[in-house]
Amino acid sequence: MENTTIVAAFLGLLEGLTEFIPVSSTGHILLAGHFLGFDSAGKTFEVVIQLGAVLAILTLYSARLIAVFSAAPSDPQARRFIWSVLLAFLPAVVIGVMAHGFIKEVLFETPMLIAVMLILGGIVLVFVDRIAPEPKHDDAMKLPIPMAIKIGFIQCLAMIPGVSRSGATIVGALMLGASKRAAAEFSFFLSMPTMAGAFAYDLYKNRDVLDTSAMGEIAVGFVMAFISAVVVVKWLLDYVSRNGYAMFGWWRIVVGSLALVFLISGF
Repeated sequence: MENTTIVAAFLGLLEGLTEFIPVSSTGHILLAGHFLGFDSAGKTFEVVIQLGAVLAILTLYSARLIAVFSAAPSDPQARRFIWSVLLAFLPAVVIGVMAHGFIKEVLFETPMLIAVMLILGGIVLVFVDRIAPEPKHDDAMKLPIPMAIKIGFIQCLAMIPGVSRSGATIVGALMLGASKRAAAEFSFFLSMPTMAGAFAYDLYKNRDVLDTSAMGEIAVGFVMAFISAVVVVKWLLDYVSRNGYAMFGWWRIVVGSLALVFLISGF
């Protein structure tokens, strides 16, 4: 039990550290769980602890979100921002519900696929960081609604573990003309309904396989995810504004390559 709690704490820390950077938190957690022998019922642990990271974003952006929702009745720009996030969220709802079983029972159980997607996503990130067009949009709260919807569809690629939800949305936003900082921030905003929805739906689908011990592990992972996500979000925006995303692409390539080596070797 003690060892399981330590592993759950480590995986929660890993979730918070990787959720909002474009390296695929789910990919990292599933691979780490595979190599550490950690297996949660219905892979619910891996999804539910993401709520800790969501609450970190809500905490850090609470003042801005309260201001936006308070202004919405009289401010068209505030209403447009809210609609842009909700409409960008919808494609993930439809595809996530339709493909939930396949995603959890097949894709989440294929470590080799995750490792390959980490590598491919890393290559894409390195190149996009170099070739992204000159940014036209510097404010994540003022992205055009059609652009936000396109980012929402691109986010659905992250249904494949190893792709990265933040990576897909950031790459999509960069290629559609968002600045590096605006791309990261819109990814933050879009993560709130997306991850909260995934948490609620997954908890509902797996309500019959959860037990008391699983809830204890989830609680530990949740707290660690929250704490580490707060640290990462505070650091990330300034970092990418100055340095871009190439470092995360190379990180993905290294981690994915190491995972492939271990998997091929029979670990």
